[in-house]
Amino acid sequence: MPPFALPAPLALARAVDAVPNGPGWSLETKWDGWRCQVHTRSGRLWSRHGTDLTAAFRDVGAAAAALPDAVLDGELVAVLDDGTGTAFDRLQTRVGGRGPRRGADFTVHLAAFDVLAVADTDWRPRPYTERRAELLRLLADGPPTIRPVPATGDAEEASEWVGALAGVEGIVGKPVRGRYTDGLGSGWVKWRRRHTTEAVVIGVTGTVPARQALVLGRMRAGRMRAVGVSLPVGDRLRAAVAPLLHPTGEHIQDLPGTIGGLPGADPIPYLPVMPEVVVEIEADDRLEFGRYRHRPRALRVRGDLTPDRLGEDPLH
Repeated sequence: MPPFALPAPLALARAVDAVPNGPGWSLETKWDGWRCQVHTRSGRLWSRHGTDLTAAFRDVGAAAAALPDAVLDGELVAVLDDGTGTAFDRLQTRVGGRGPRRGADFTVHLAAFDVLAVADTDWRPRPYTERRAELLRLLADGPPTIRPVPATGDAEEASEWVGALAGVEGIVGKPVRGRYTDGLGSGWVKWRRRHTTEAVVIGVTGTVPARQALVLGRMRAGRMRAVGVSLPVGDRLRAAVAPLLHPTGEHIQDLPGTIGGLPGADPIPYLPVMPEVVVEIEADDRLEFGRYRHRPRALRVRGDLTPDRLGEDPLH
């Protein structure tokens, strides 16, 4: 039995703008999937927030049961059977505990990156280097669908993984002497590759300036549709964009929490504005299910562009 109650609180990583470099860091691939912890002996899985995923991913649990008794931290990744890469959206088909479906075009893998316990021994107080060595030992003869993530101390090599390895969306840096601590206490950092694009401002959320954000839209199938909510805008951008926005005259509307990048979250109240202003945004992912999974950062007003010049996004 594990030496602590399951599910255990997981370590989190702080977002940074550059891949860390130096002898004190180990750099690992950040996969585009669902964070989870796995108890191998029972084959049970839980999400980052403690939701039981065992029924939905019983194939992963069955594979994990072939490993030595341990609690692993990792990422569930949907690997397409045709060899073209991974697809985050396929994981959503398992929601509701439906589990593997006949005829599905993907297999779920576990990209394991840490060890919380082995049998009845708590490994969280041990340094990263020891936990990493134990992870490799545990998975050495394990099933092909449960593998350790690559790790290196070379920032240049780690950066090359992003884009070269299908499904890798960024890099996680871990202090080599660090313990495993829940929340941000482990000192982990994460870097994602980002890209810039444009979107139309169709609304404003929040009444307190420090929390105000832009509701972003794109044309799809002949209609302007909400695709996301920006991070709170800074004073400079707020001053630039505010005079350009004109309310539609509608009352406060509710935006589904999913559009704001938070599946299952409460609706987000916002004031609709005329879709006249284009802003440049920085995002770390592409549109998926018609919205951004992570909230983009609005960078500047694109006065040289009008909404009709952005074209249409394909329906997903």
